[in-house]
Amino acid sequence: MNIDVALEPSEISQLAIRDLSRTTCVVFDVLRATSSMVTGLVFGAEGIVPVSTIEEALEQKRLQPQALLGGERYGERIEGFDLGNSPFEYRQCQGRRIITTTTNGTVALRACAGAERVLVGAVLNLGAISRVLRKMAPENVLLVCAGTFETLALEDVWAAGRLLSDFEGADWSDSARVAHATSRLWPEPLAALAAARNGRALLAKGRQAEVEWCAQLSVYEVFGEMSQGVVRPVFLA
Repeated sequence: MNIDVALEPSEISQLAIRDLSRTTCVVFDVLRATSSMVTGLVFGAEGIVPVSTIEEALEQKRLQPQALLGGERYGERIEGFDLGNSPFEYRQCQGRRIITTTTNGTVALRACAGAERVLVGAVLNLGAISRVLRKMAPENVLLVCAGTFETLALEDVWAAGRLLSDFEGADWSDSARVAHATSRLWPEPLAALAAARNGRALLAKGRQAEVEWCAQLSVYEVFGEMSQGVVRPVFLA
């Protein structure tokens, strides 16, 4: 198994022109897009449609009028949308489809659309992601760190690095080694998330509970898989 890591958004912008047809991508936007998606799927959301722009979200809503609109810009709910980007909001969507657009996470997912498989990862489901990768044994794995605006996000790199701890016998790229080394600096996920720029911003806004929720390690045996533009839940036995 060859494992590479896209550490920052500048790499994600190149994925659309990269041949990913023999690659399984795992996308991390720990604070908070992929954590919210995983939470929504665990709590019974029917599916999640990630799109890159607000305009695309509104067009999808026109085509799927029963769906909920979710997403954020600058960390806050988009005006007129049903949901923001808090995992707590996504616990209330049982049986519903969610169309969502976020600054980085949904862009990263859409950039991976040409991959053999696209999985949604978070700290919440790291164990499930590890098990499914071992079961699938893909030839190539790309861990995609969504980042923050145009910069690297510590929490995403930490999650990728922690996942790599389960695959020390694989062939790692140099960026994978960087991610793994980063994860070892913070043995506990909450410490890593609280140290990150996004974590500090959420804490300053009084959203400590959201940071703590996203820092729960491997508490859900589920991963989201994106197929034909929709993320659906896959539960492990």
